[in-house]
Amino acid sequence: MHEQLVVETRNGWLECEHRGSICGIDRNLHISYALGDIQSPMFLRSAGKPLQAIPVVRNGVLEHYGLDDKELALMTASHRGESYHIETMEHIMEQSGLEEDRLICNPSYPLNEEAKELFLRAGGQRRRAYHNCAGKHLGVLAWSKMMNWDLGTYTEPDHPAQVEIARTLSEMSNMSCEQMRAGTDGCGFPVYALPLPGIATAYLKLACPELIEDADTRRAVTRIRKAMQRYPLLVGGTQRIDSILMEDDNIIAKGGFKGIFAFALRSEGLGFAFKVADGSDEEWALIVASILEQIGYERTETIESIRRQFPETLTNDNGKTVGAQKAVFTFN
Repeated sequence: MHEQLVVETRNGWLECEHRGSICGIDRNLHISYALGDIQSPMFLRSAGKPLQAIPVVRNGVLEHYGLDDKELALMTASHRGESYHIETMEHIMEQSGLEEDRLICNPSYPLNEEAKELFLRAGGQRRRAYHNCAGKHLGVLAWSKMMNWDLGTYTEPDHPAQVEIARTLSEMSNMSCEQMRAGTDGCGFPVYALPLPGIATAYLKLACPELIEDADTRRAVTRIRKAMQRYPLLVGGTQRIDSILMEDDNIIAKGGFKGIFAFALRSEGLGFAFKVADGSDEEWALIVASILEQIGYERTETIESIRRQFPETLTNDNGKTVGAQKAVFTFN
């Protein structure tokens, strides 16, 4: 059963509610916080991208093509098509010798509204590079090219790259492959559903690589964490909550389509995963801020930044305050 997480009111009357589930894992991999149904598998969607990048880094792809942390950050991203996203994307293609038509994801427009308007005014056409998952695809394509694997089937579940990615997800989440429900993501990649404790565990290890036994994986995760924190805007974009959170170098975070979000706190040794059951992402910031407040997070400037950029007031098209939105859950 999902619990009430956020309510929205208009003129004092309840207009809608957003229900869901939350799980928090501590450094001992014990469940410290639980709300709602945390055991039903939830598809990772784009929250899985930092985990899917691990074998790319572990196998030396960055060194092979002369790529750095900026390109790595984009490989973990749900990019919005802003100028710095596309410049980085094109550098990956230039260094790897990969053509854009190798991507199986559909041609798209930028997701950032300002970037999209500028693009259309300049007569731009849809491009595969503008798909928000293009960085992830290019990372796996570059890896496949380096290994002389077939590039035409790089998204098939039995492709060597995807087999290693699935195994990595299992190791990071402490979930067996049998516990991971398989599906196909919107971009064509395999996607896996895990119970929230597994997702929270994986993110805890992203924040605290010392919890990882395998040395090569530990080094790869350390580099991924540092790249995401060094270039948070490349991971999401302007006004995206995961990018805003990673302005705090104690936090690693990434959201995914259909309401899934995960983040972890390195100093506190806590990993969190939550799912908004109706698939909305507009409530993420309110939920994250409430979690941080309830656990007594000491870096209050991070919470203040979230509250400032995602206020609880609802305004209409004319900027008039017409309602409110508020996180209403509490941990027992």
